[in-house]
Formats: sequence, structure tokens, C-alpha cells
Amino acid sequence: MDSRVTSPSSTPGGGDEPRRLLAGLPAVDRVVRHQTLEAWRERLRGDLLTALAREELTHWRERLLAGKAAAAPDVAQVALGVARRAETLLEGGMRRVLNATGVVLHTGLGRARMPHAAAQRVAQILAAATDVEFVLDSGARGRREARAARLLTLLSGAEAALVCNNNAAAVHLMLRALCARREVVVSRGQQVEIGGGFRIPDVIRESGARLVEVGCTNRTHLEDYAAALGPRSAAILRVHPSNYRVIGFTAQPALEDLADLAHAHGLLLLDDLGSGALAEFPHLAEPEPLVQDSLARGADLVCFSGDKLLGGPQAGIVLGRAGLVASLARHPMMRAFRCDKMTLAALEAVLEIYAAPGTPATPVWEACTELRGEARQRATQLLDLLAQRLHLPLEEREWGRRLLLPKGAWVEELDTEGRTGSGALPEQDLPSAGLALHAVRGVERLHRRLRTGRPALVGQLRDDKLIVDMKALGPDDLPLVADLLAAALN
Repeated sequence: MDSRVTSPSSTPGGGDEPRRLLAGLPAVDRVVRHQTLEAWRERLRGDLLTALAREELTHWRERLLAGKAAAAPDVAQVALGVARRAETLLEGGMRRVLNATGVVLHTGLGRARMPHAAAQRVAQILAAATDVEFVLDSGARGRREARAARLLTLLSGAEAALVCNNNAAAVHLMLRALCARREVVVSRGQQVEIGGGFRIPDVIRESGARLVEVGCTNRTHLEDYAAALGPRSAAILRVHPSNYRVIGFTAQPALEDLADLAHAHGLLLLDDLGSGALAEFPHLAEPEPLVQDSLARGADLVCFSGDKLLGGPQAGIVLGRAGLVASLARHPMMRAFRCDKMTLAALEAVLEIYAAPGTPATPVWEACTELRGEARQRATQLLDLLAQRLHLPLEEREWGRRLLLPKGAWVEELDTEGRTGSGALPEQDLPSAGLALHAVRGVERLHRRLRTGRPALVGQLRDDKLIVDMKALGPDDLPLVADLLAAALN
């Protein structure tokens, strides 16, 4: 059928000129048969390729009607547009990115970079059937997060553990299962908003509980909480300000004092730790509170993210009293919030690292705790590799060397400051180092070329310089980074 995407009756005023332009558009079947799409006809079903052709013709129709094109495209031009659409459809999904931004937990780039052991475990699970809800010893149906929960309880000292798909779900589930139609007391200084529109007041409202605000933005005292408690109270909710800091004239009650107050009134103390840490992070000006400390100081339930400081996959983890955790596990919403087998396999592999002797050798922990000298070593290695690929000489000195490029540009070693990102350890710089590309003509275009490559390299533009930060790059990444930079500079 020789169908055309034209509709003269819909043109403004029904004038002859728009009709003439629209009549010049090629028919859909001519576009699909064009030689430009020969390879795509082998990779895409005919109906899908036809749909893409219609989209491209509609795009041109709108351009013609809006006066953004002076003439109708020929069939080859339309076919080229269809080919681009087909490429985006089949090859435009998630791709590997080399994170040179200096942000360890970059939400846009997938947050935690997981250990190789986790990636290998997920690959094994995907390639075969797995005992996700099957007890091999007894042949009975099992609980899918049982092994992860076992590791979590041993590592934290909690009575029980539950794993859901993110920390927002964990907070919602705690409130909905335990506090619905009752009051939850929260300090005004802890009504957190994180990226993506997650707001504590909204979550409390959607859970069916009623928010009771106490104190002021900068100072909340124990007596503020005590004065707000009544017969409708269900819990005190403490929210760790994991993505901001209130400094200066501030005050918040100690967690153990909140626990004593809540328990004296027969209430629960729920502690949303947000980023959550199971191990200490040395060299920090303000240490992150540990999950196990929160439990030891009296919190009934603690929740936190799996893909932040823990260094695992996206997950929400709830730890605490066995009866309360069982109430959450039985709640109908738990099925909507549960994790899939890939997430649980990755989480198990990460938790095994915490169970091993010594410090947790996750990429997140190593990046957040390394000293500047280690980042400098990687920057030096990268500059050496880049000089080799470009066949250019390097300045001879210990640090701050330059690699001179054509047309007055140069690449220089420099010290930088990284960040944890994703609301973890806010306002705390992480010592780092990297390379800066100076005086490179069209540096924005250069960065775009790197961002759209395969794999992509994402750095940061600052003061007309492209910074390639080492904080989130490992030694194994450097040869590939050097290849991408050399190709872009050439």
C-alpha cells in the first residue's frame, strides 16, 4: 500500500504552499524499502521498521508545517533518519560509563560501583535457574531474602532483617505497617527531601500516618518530643540528615534519650539512616553513624539504602526487632516492594565481603577512604599512558607535570576534591587528583564526544577546562580512559 503521511485538511488555512510541501513527502513503503535500511531490515521486524518510518515522516511533516524546513526531504534523507531511530532503539540503552566526575555515588551514573564478585554472582544467577524461593534441603518454598537477612543480622546484631527494593520503600513500609492512622513525631530539622521528590512529610502522609512536627529547624530538644506525645502517638521517627548539614546554633537529642522516651510511653523509635554504613570510614571530619550503633542505642527498627555507603545494589534494608520485621514481611505492600533475584544475588556477594576479615574491600569504601597519594598515582599513570598514545614528550618533575598538545593546549596533573554523592557524607570533600585539559579548542564538544562514545567517559567541565578525576576510576580503567582521550584529542 502506497500510504503517505499527509493531511491537507489539517494544514493552517488550507493554503496551497503547505499542501505542496506535504505532497513531496515520500511514501512509507518507499522509505522502508530504501537501500539505507537494508541492514536494519534484518535486525528489526517489518512492522517496527514501518512504525519508525511513520515517526520520521511525522517529524518532517511537523517541521514543514511550522516553517522550519523549506522543502520536503527526499526518500534517502528520510531513510537516514529512520536508521538513526533504529540505532537508538536497539543500541541506545544503558551502556558502560567511565565515571571521571569525582563523585563516587553518582545517582545519574548508577550510584555504587559494585565489586567484581557481585557482578560474577549476578551473571551466574542469570544464566540458569536459581533457588530464589526454594529450599533445596527440604524441597519446600522458602523466603527469597533469607540468606541476605542472615548475613545482615550477623553483621549488625539485629534480631531480624528485611530487604525491599529501596530505602523509600523501607520507610513507607515501616510507617504503613506500624503507624497507619496514628501519629508519627518528627523534628522539623529532619524533614528531609532527597533527589527525585522523596519527601519525609509526603511519605508519612501516603502511609496513612499523621505527621507531628516538633522543635525548630536548627534546634529540637527532648522536651519538644515529650510534649507532642499523646494517645494517638505510634512512633518517634529520627531521620539522619544524610544529604545536608545544619551547622552553628544547633541541637538534637541523643538517640538513646529518644529511645528511652519512646519506650517509656510504649512507642516505637524508628531510625532512617539513609546512606547507612556497616563499617567505619576513616579520615572523615564527621564520621558516619554505624547501623549497629543505632540498634545498640535503642532504635527498634533501622532502615538504610543498599547502593550508597554499603556499596551494593539498589535496595532498602530494615533491621531490628523480630516481631516488627515480621509485621513488615507480612504486609501486603511487601510484595510490591520486594527485590528480584539479581538484586539479592548482588547483595549477598557484597555482604560476604563485609563478613570476611579486615576492612570491606568494596569499590565505594576504597574510594571514600583512600588518601590523595593513591589518586595521584593513578593520575600519573594515566598521563603516562596518554603521552604514549599521542607520541608526545612529558615534562620531567614529580607532580604537576604537563603534556603539551598542539595549538597551545596542554594536559596537566592536579589535585582535586571529590565527593561521595547521592546524599551521603554531605559537605565532606574527599582528597583526590586527576588531569585537567587546558586551552583545548571546543572543549564542550570534546566532552560531548567523550560522553556519547562507547564506552562513555563523563568528566566535569570547570572554568573552560575538562577535569578527569581519579576518585571513582580504578587502575583497571586507566588504559581504556587513555584510549578514549587520545582518540578524542586526535
